[in-house]
Amino acid sequence: MSDAKQKAAKIRHLLETERDTVRENTTHMNRERYAAIERYETYEDARTEARATKEAAIANLPELIEQARESVEANGGTVYVADDAADANRHIEGLMADADAETLVKSKSMTTEELELNHHLEGAGYDVYETDLGEFVVQVADEAPSHLVGPSLHKSTGEIAELFNAHFDLDEELETAEQLTAFARDYLLERIVEADVGMTGANFVLAESGSIVLVTNEGNARKCAVTPDTHIAVAGVEKLLPSIDQLEPFTELIARAATGQDFPQYLSVFTPPVDSPTLDFDRETPLSETDGDRDFHLVLVDNGRFDMRDDPELKETLYCIRCGACANTCANFQHVGGHAFGGETYSGGIATGWEAGIEGLDVAAEFNDLCTGCSSCVNACPVKIDIPWINTVVRDRINRGEDTELDWLVDGLTPDAESEGLSLQKRVFGNFETLAKLGSATAPLSNRLASLGPVRRLMERTVGIDRRRDLPTFERQTFRQWFAARGGSQVASAERTAVLYADPYTNYAMVDRGKAAVRTLEALGVEVLVPEVPESGRAPLSQGMVSTADARASAVYAALAEHVDAGHDVVVIEPSDLAMFRREYEKLLPEASFERLSASSYEVLEYVYGLLENGADADALADGDGRKLAYHSHCQQRTLGLDDHTEAVLRDRGFDVVSSEVECCGMAGSFGYKTEYYELSMDVGSDLADEFADHPDRETVASGTSCLEQLDALFDDESRHPVELLDPHAGR
Repeated sequence: MSDAKQKAAKIRHLLETERDTVRENTTHMNRERYAAIERYETYEDARTEARATKEAAIANLPELIEQARESVEANGGTVYVADDAADANRHIEGLMADADAETLVKSKSMTTEELELNHHLEGAGYDVYETDLGEFVVQVADEAPSHLVGPSLHKSTGEIAELFNAHFDLDEELETAEQLTAFARDYLLERIVEADVGMTGANFVLAESGSIVLVTNEGNARKCAVTPDTHIAVAGVEKLLPSIDQLEPFTELIARAATGQDFPQYLSVFTPPVDSPTLDFDRETPLSETDGDRDFHLVLVDNGRFDMRDDPELKETLYCIRCGACANTCANFQHVGGHAFGGETYSGGIATGWEAGIEGLDVAAEFNDLCTGCSSCVNACPVKIDIPWINTVVRDRINRGEDTELDWLVDGLTPDAESEGLSLQKRVFGNFETLAKLGSATAPLSNRLASLGPVRRLMERTVGIDRRRDLPTFERQTFRQWFAARGGSQVASAERTAVLYADPYTNYAMVDRGKAAVRTLEALGVEVLVPEVPESGRAPLSQGMVSTADARASAVYAALAEHVDAGHDVVVIEPSDLAMFRREYEKLLPEASFERLSASSYEVLEYVYGLLENGADADALADGDGRKLAYHSHCQQRTLGLDDHTEAVLRDRGFDVVSSEVECCGMAGSFGYKTEYYELSMDVGSDLADEFADHPDRETVASGTSCLEQLDALFDDESRHPVELLDPHAGR
């Protein structure tokens, strides 16, 4: 079975077995996060402060490690910095032997999952018990966690009941969540009271005092930390902060980002060693303090982190505070969970950085393409990590190591630097403009050929373009040719001049939306120019072809610089191209060039909104006259904060608009075309289809090309771009 078929089969299996539970839990946490952020007035300030703190801490990591060592040793504990997983496991096994221990109880720790510590200690003859309820479930099931915060998030109450009833010798079968929780609490409390060693992770380690900070929603971590006579805390070196003075923004952010709680159930700050409490198991005797001696050991783990620290593209991964918000906000993760969208240990958007840095590119390659670059995770991340860029850079590195077949089909399509290891599928999608130009030049023959069954089967077998997905229909007369044939703009000597950026879809396939944009802007008194400008680089960047995208960005700026110099506005129809100009070009262009182009660029309905706000005649546009619309905003339009402009303009012109609550249609550019991801794309799209099915009397409208294609696949009637509805010549 090919890699594509294997991926498709795995996704299909997870859609059938884990999808409903994962979706219910992640979307719930995502909604709660939105509400919690809405209540937190200084959210953005806290994010800015937290990011600055992490930047400084990672920059000063060697000094913080030595400071933590001095502090912990002054408190009576020990510190060990492990080079890698094997080193950490050997040291911890030695600590178990020194304590003459037989049993270990653990609270939740993704770092110990990374180390595969449980397997190592069990292989050495120790009994290891996870005491976090979710970790306990996956330990009993012998599965890997599916989520950074909710390890068993993929399992329903019924599945957990079935698991426990089969695994444990019970007097009565368990059914409800309350029964399962009560059983786990009693069972694990016995293990904690009897354990020789307790182990915790650490959300943060405070170098100045040697304190560890635990943020949890269960009381097990506190019990593991203080009940056994020996406490071992295991944390990646990136968890270090200078002191408690820097802690506040993180404590304000982490629960809100993770689960949408204003405050975690437990926020614990320990400066161990601390005295061990005693507890009679009949619970009639209260918890009491003893003066017994305790041992504390802090194990800080490198395991590739210092290499990541020195890698300018992966370094931001170390700012991660393991909240899981990037997973909860991701439409693909919501449908397949971390057992598809994850590696050996980590899951969600940030997993690519962690797995590439710790396990290597081969592991990251297994799931990296599930990131579609929609950028919703950037806004969700409490420390503003540019997760899509990390995914893109890793994809670029993976590309350069891939085996490539049928290179002869695409010779010359990509720069030599990317030719050796780039897959055929990514070359084709990354060079859509070349294919669109060819398709337009040979239309309508190209369209007829592309619709033939044998051709579609060949494309599926060789390029991985799913035959169930309709292909674009190319126009023989391009948008630029139409504009030139009409004699250019019909408005001259206007107060404003706009360069309308003709993206490849607008120029070669969706020509009508380009025509509508021209007529709409002219009706508002704007002189329109449509110069020859290359593709923005979005297509190659989505495939991880960074050097190609970099070259395209430079070519685009070279073509637009004279217009920016002349004070012309740059108006973009496709939101993903505007995201390039306003966001990704910061990585690809010199700072001054990026800032000038970014400040001069607008999404077309954002631009129309601005014109109307500044006195343009709204009556020059088409009258909605109560026409009913179901509107879906493009992902990157949302992340740029521009979706409200379209809704406001449409409502102002008399349209009756219902906007989708569903954030992603699932198409995501080329993602929905690929054989291995087609079914996932359609499954994500089913959420939007279900929502709009409640409004059968409304026309479907969408701002992005991929959204329009997905809506056309989901519904019988053709969907339209909003600017086509505003065109004063509409219907003529």
